[in-house]
Amino acid sequence: MKIAFSHDWLSFYSGGDKTLEAMLEHYPDAPVYTLIYQAENFRGTHIAQHPIYTSFIEKLPKGRTKYRSYLAFMPLAIEQFDLSEYDVVVSSSSAIAKGVITGPNQLHISYIHTPIRYAWDLQHQYLREANMETGMKSWLARWVLNKIRIWDIRTINGVDKMVANSHYIARRIRKVYGRNATVIYPPVDIDAFPLQEQKQDFFLTASRIVPYKKINLIVKAFNKMPDKRLVVIGDGTEFNKLKAIAGSNIDLMGYQPDEVLKDKMQKARAFVFAAEEDFGITPVEAQSCGTPVIAFGKGGATETVIDGETGLFFSEQTEESIIEAIQRFEQQVFIPKKIHEHAKYFSKARFQKQMIELIETSWEKRLMEHNKKHQIIPLTEPRLRCN
Repeated sequence: MKIAFSHDWLSFYSGGDKTLEAMLEHYPDAPVYTLIYQAENFRGTHIAQHPIYTSFIEKLPKGRTKYRSYLAFMPLAIEQFDLSEYDVVVSSSSAIAKGVITGPNQLHISYIHTPIRYAWDLQHQYLREANMETGMKSWLARWVLNKIRIWDIRTINGVDKMVANSHYIARRIRKVYGRNATVIYPPVDIDAFPLQEQKQDFFLTASRIVPYKKINLIVKAFNKMPDKRLVVIGDGTEFNKLKAIAGSNIDLMGYQPDEVLKDKMQKARAFVFAAEEDFGITPVEAQSCGTPVIAFGKGGATETVIDGETGLFFSEQTEESIIEAIQRFEQQVFIPKKIHEHAKYFSKARFQKQMIELIETSWEKRLMEHNKKHQIIPLTEPRLRCN
């Protein structure tokens, strides 16, 4: 079996990239086809050991860093990769990667992190947060997103088997594409986030500081609770806005290396998570440390956090709902060992076993079907002679 992988883009070493990396560990010679590759952000990773092929977008002005500006060209770019020499293609996709072209004798398995958020049900939210609800730029963006939706529906017919990273995403796949998907939760490096039972008196949130992560809501909520300390780890487009509103009880640490993040996760009273995520690896990492999670009760968090046992849910993305959850949290007792044991279910070893088994069995089934169609059936009766 000759196998290749397709991935949206390799820019920052994030959760989706770690999912790709976990699959690549089992296929050490497999190439990766992706729109752009910022190699400096992947030094020391398993991904860097593989052949990486990039698209023409990387050669466009500021293509490696401002690649999202070239959304309109991404469908064309992903379709230019020639994957005809491979038996199996596995796409790791939250946007474009599943659009690679494959033939009838190839098997295409797509691990869907999400249907394209900004093109489907979250289009209006994204336009609002980008301040593009009106004007010429707004109409241009809406026209591009319309074309992306048409292309997205067309390319889904080239996928033989779909895998979702959560039941929440499986429902979105069913809604958008009309397809059923197998659910395999993404890998979490549990060993890298060991249990620590002794906690300190602060709350933690960690994320890219971008609008949909809702870090601003958490900061505003803690502004109203000046007796409670909040530590924020992460950087992004909204970081300066947070600096302008954060009270003295809030410590904005910006980007921090993994060791600092792990230390804070181990020591925090709780991890606060306000986004509606597809899965959400960070809350699982926190639980691996024995740290309970206070999360928005929608999306992937509802599948990784057990309400009342490994954390608590709040029902609305509002400051008041977060404050109410913090108050409930302080009236309950959580057992770090129990929280850590729950997190083990989402280990990398479990993901690799399930995903590799699905790839291998799907290919074997395809081979059996192919052989059955082309086998020569012997005649059971002798041919009649013509006199």
